[in-house]
Amino acid sequence: MGVMEIALRKATVADVPEIVAMLADDVLGATRENPADPAPYLAAFERIAADPNQHLLVAERDGRTVGTLQLAILHGLSRRGASRALIEAVRVRSEERGAGIGGRLIRLAVEEARRQGCALVQLTSDATRKDAHRFYERLGFAATHVGFKMQL
Repeated sequence: MGVMEIALRKATVADVPEIVAMLADDVLGATRENPADPAPYLAAFERIAADPNQHLLVAERDGRTVGTLQLAILHGLSRRGASRALIEAVRVRSEERGAGIGGRLIRLAVEEARRQGCALVQLTSDATRKDAHRFYERLGFAATHVGFKMQL
């Protein structure tokens, strides 16, 4: 089965351990995730699952989870009351990286955002992830804004 044959579906609670493992499987995630403590992730999953504007998605190939992302639909007054989609926590299994799965996953998320009536799709990427920045630019995203965060 090729990259183009990836199925995108809503995550279930059974997917949470694999999603968390992917979140933890990189330089930044290794310092902020703790797959050994599932309780906070399961509580977060319940909040996400209960919100119709949140879509925690997994990509499958041959019945195996190979990637994940979260798509949030944000409704606002700006841009003439437009809705926008926010893509967060994009991950592909480490052994699958470089095979085109991430690009397919993003394209499927953008299609879903269109289906949901969004006027634009936005995402943030850590300033240190230079390869990710090139990846998003190749997919048609532009670095048009400066982002700010505050740890609470």
